Amino acid sequence: MACAQVPLDEQQVTELGPLGKSHTLPALHPDRKEERCFLPYQPTPEDGSPAAVEEFLEHSKFISEDLEWLLTLPHDKFWCQVVFDESLQRCLDSYLHHAPRSLDFATLPPSPAVADIQRTIHKAVFLTFLRMATHKESKENFITPAVFGEIIYDNFIFDIPKILDLCVLFGKGNSQLLHKMIENIFKQQPSYYSDLDVTVPTVLQVFDTILDKCGLHCEGATAMEPMKLSAHKQPTAMTVSQQELVDLILYLCDSTTTIHAFLDIFPAACSSFHSHGFLSKMTSFYETAVPDLEKAVRKRNFDKGLQEDLWKRLSHSCHMLVEIAHLLLHHTCLQPILEGGENLQTYAEELLQHFTSFLTEKRFLSDYDQLFPIAEDVSLLQQALPTRTSYLLQGVRSAWDSMGRRKPQNQLPSAPAYQDVEDEGAAAAASSCGFELQKDQEPGGESLRGTMALVDIPQKGNNGAACPMSSAELDSLLSCIKDLLPDLGEGFLLACLQEYDYKSELVINNILEDRLAPNLDKLDRAMPRPVKEELPDVLSSRSNVFDDDEFDVFHRDQVDMSRIWKGKRRGESAQKMLNDKQHIMEQRARYQTYETVVDEVVIEPGESVAAYGLDDYDDEYDDTYDMNQVGANDLDEESLLNRRPFTVPQVLRKGNKVRDEEEEAEDEEDPIPQNVNRDQFVQDPALLRERAEARKAAMQQRKGFHPEHPNNVVGRAKGQGQTLETVIDRRRKEANKSRVSNHNRRTMADRKRNKGMIPS
Repeated sequence: MACAQVPLDEQQVTELGPLGKSHTLPALHPDRKEERCFLPYQPTPEDGSPAAVEEFLEHSKFISEDLEWLLTLPHDKFWCQVVFDESLQRCLDSYLHHAPRSLDFATLPPSPAVADIQRTIHKAVFLTFLRMATHKESKENFITPAVFGEIIYDNFIFDIPKILDLCVLFGKGNSQLLHKMIENIFKQQPSYYSDLDVTVPTVLQVFDTILDKCGLHCEGATAMEPMKLSAHKQPTAMTVSQQELVDLILYLCDSTTTIHAFLDIFPAACSSFHSHGFLSKMTSFYETAVPDLEKAVRKRNFDKGLQEDLWKRLSHSCHMLVEIAHLLLHHTCLQPILEGGENLQTYAEELLQHFTSFLTEKRFLSDYDQLFPIAEDVSLLQQALPTRTSYLLQGVRSAWDSMGRRKPQNQLPSAPAYQDVEDEGAAAAASSCGFELQKDQEPGGESLRGTMALVDIPQKGNNGAACPMSSAELDSLLSCIKDLLPDLGEGFLLACLQEYDYKSELVINNILEDRLAPNLDKLDRAMPRPVKEELPDVLSSRSNVFDDDEFDVFHRDQVDMSRIWKGKRRGESAQKMLNDKQHIMEQRARYQTYETVVDEVVIEPGESVAAYGLDDYDDEYDDTYDMNQVGANDLDEESLLNRRPFTVPQVLRKGNKVRDEEEEAEDEEDPIPQNVNRDQFVQDPALLRERAEARKAAMQQRKGFHPEHPNNVVGRAKGQGQTLETVIDRRRKEANKSRVSNHNRRTMADRKRNKGMIPS
């Protein structure tokens, strides 16, 4: 038996061994574990066949009985089974992995029996985890807190993924119990905070994975990893396969739902997410990926049921992302400001910095403001710490306008809550963020302050042209209001409905309490409903290049139907075309004129030749020189030949010109024949060399060239004697050989030594 008032980790128990001998063991020992095999959980059958349902019921019954048996064990036996039974951990992990989530509409139980057994297992699993997260069940049954933290951490009884699954599976309706469970786990084992810090980058990688699969990439500070070289080849959300797009949306929906459930149940984790810049990366992902995913779901060809399911999941994911952002802002910035602790200025500046960063994310800012009006947060901030925030309100309005949406009237705050908003310096703050402030004024000249300047008055159209509902619904609203207020005109009521977002209760309340908007007070309350203008007929107002042609059925009553046929017109056969000789008859008259050939025409007496077109040829019709006297006025040829040419006198000539003329005369006297009939026969080479030597000798003699004396130092063979010239040449060589090469080394060495360059 376990000792009372002693923690379980220090207790000792005495049990009988296999041989009947008693021995003492620690209360937490593997030998005290019961031999029992826990079956892993299997998901509900999708087809709903009787055999599959029966198998699931039998399998689930075993799991339910085993978990109920586990919960009935005493404290020491329970913890021995939890710590040392691996099949129990596999069973619990399989349920966390395969259990249907709240959005899994396709996994609804096919029968009431399946639903009952599913609820039983769900409750048993939750109670099991609840007992495992409790270190003190009573005054007698408890574990030392430090040892409890080591047990659950070292044996992986709890980890961050399990805690996330617990929040998303059991958070609805059990948020307080789960909060106490998770708070106790993190309190007794602070190492889970470091595990959470390691897990947050993995959660952020979910966004990068979805962006990468959709062909979108974050750049700059929001990018988790550098862009790959093959990124430009990846498909987009419109080109990926249908199954891959479905998986991406399911992945996004499951991830956002899990993160939101965890942060909602355990707000202390918001600081870890906030420290990793989760908010800025999430808003950038929202602005980049959500429009592309929505476009893909709307425009791609899906089954109607699948498309509706994907749209619901994507809308749910967007809603969860916005709520995650609100949770992070509330628990890390707003709550410390409202509690009035220290460093209020730091928290206020951080909150304003986050709101300012939202101004560039138009889609996210408008969706966030729709669920959690930023004006309310600004009001709370103004009450705690007055600061300049007018540019934020202007940025919110700009986001709504850029998205082409109208801000709902029920989200507009009242004017007194924002009377304390300071406008001084707002222009400078707005200009630093890239926005320009505009002052909306009433016709009287008084400018509106705070968020009252952000009231978005819709454009009025004829007969409610901006109305989002059908004409029958609009008539029904008007009739309901007319029953209570029959003296008001339909035109005035229609303007009120447009002003208050077509909410009849709000219109009636404001009319009875006389709290209508200023622009409605100026209208005539008996104003009738404007007549709807009928659009002109399209056929009568259309303009076409084929108007009034022979086939214009809109302007002609009769059309030649013989020229209209359906499909390709079938032509005549080839034989019929060859037998048609009509074209020959048409050309017969032309060729008959060439058959009449007249060789001789007899002219009757008294008839002229011109009557037959046979005029004689006149050879004088082209004589162009008959009227011209060619050469009549020319001089005689002899006078032209005897005439002397004109010559310039020598007195008037220049000297050089005279010499030039003389040289030209000499050149003319000795002309060089251009075309000499040369003998092409090859001459004797010896004769040519002799002539060349003669020319060379003549040239050297003319220039005074003296050839160098030949140097003959070789002489005759030994024993035959040498000539005088050879002896003289040898003597000259011996005397002059020191001028070149290295033969004067001794002389130069003596010269250096004499100058003191070489020591003696």
